[in-house]
Amino acid sequence: MTIEATAPPVPDFPMRRGCPFDPPPQYGPMREDGPAFRVRLPDTTIAWVVPRYDDVRRLLVDPRISSDRTRPGYPFLTEDSRYLSKVRVFVGMDPPEHGPHRRMFIPGFTARRIKALRPAIEENVTQRLAELTAGPRPADLVTALALPVPTLAIAQLLGVPDEDYTRFAALTGGLMTENPPRELFDELLAFVRALVSAKCAEPGEDMLGRIAAEQVATGAMSVHELVVMALLLLFAGYETTANMIALGTLTLLQHPEQLAELRADPSLMPAAVDEMLRYLSIAELATCRTAVADIDLGEGVVIRAGEGVIPLGASANRDPAAFERPDEFDIHRTERHHLAFGYGPHQCIGANLARLELEIVFTALIRDFPGLRLAVPFGELRFKRDANLFGVHELPVTW
Repeated sequence: MTIEATAPPVPDFPMRRGCPFDPPPQYGPMREDGPAFRVRLPDTTIAWVVPRYDDVRRLLVDPRISSDRTRPGYPFLTEDSRYLSKVRVFVGMDPPEHGPHRRMFIPGFTARRIKALRPAIEENVTQRLAELTAGPRPADLVTALALPVPTLAIAQLLGVPDEDYTRFAALTGGLMTENPPRELFDELLAFVRALVSAKCAEPGEDMLGRIAAEQVATGAMSVHELVVMALLLLFAGYETTANMIALGTLTLLQHPEQLAELRADPSLMPAAVDEMLRYLSIAELATCRTAVADIDLGEGVVIRAGEGVIPLGASANRDPAAFERPDEFDIHRTERHHLAFGYGPHQCIGANLARLELEIVFTALIRDFPGLRLAVPFGELRFKRDANLFGVHELPVTW
């Protein structure tokens, strides 16, 4: 009797976390077993995931993989990502087209521009914490602090008028709730369309106004392209930071000795923020790609042209070949080469803004609330286990 070898089953992807502070448990064995593995995506297509730090970093600068979402084989993880792929914007372009389009947005994220935003962010944080102090206990830190801070920052960056901010905050906050209705996204889309149309009619000094004057008015970019770009900047600019504020606070509460060190020495905060970014890696699925040529990763693994590729940033950030004691949270860690913002030409354009917001928030929060603690047992917290950006739905706290 002949026994035929059978191929190992292809696991479903995305994989989900067990412990909310750690990547999915499958990532560790994957790093040990090989450079890449086939997985089945929600739409049943097959793609490759790459778990090791060196391979992830190398692929993110490899010209043989493409960010172009219109290419056959691109690994879509949600229907919303398919929608946003209908218009080509710089995050979905390859060199040499990518560079000039990315540079359109660089002035909004220069060190000078980010520094200019600091007073407004600090004032907003001070106001939110004052309201938190005066309000009832327990309080939900997500709605009281984590959401409002990045929402105001991205609103100022995009040039949302003051009189429209309340509506803008309600729409963006609503989309962060569990299972938001599709109509809410449609309302936000209409809001952004109206905002872009206003910028095109009367450009200002903000990011959208400048691009409307320089690109839309000259025909280099369509109004619809600017709308989609504004949506991408919006989602990247507030949702990731909001999740990091909530989950980062929870991380500090779970490490009281390091929290006490930070409270005693605020100069440790920049290093602590980078460690939170590495340790939590909440946006690991933002680096989907398509191979445009065959790529030999070694150990008998060849990714063929036309196949989807997902470099796993969260796995890379826990790779013992790149970080000592990678599964430990350590605010004294000196390695700062994490991939929480990606790597290479598509590295997150708003990394410095996110770092600034996180440093301001955590410094003020742990200073002003020395008795901050969870108001419910840890086991009752509801985590975003089915979301592509990991976080916590609510964070009830008291002090």
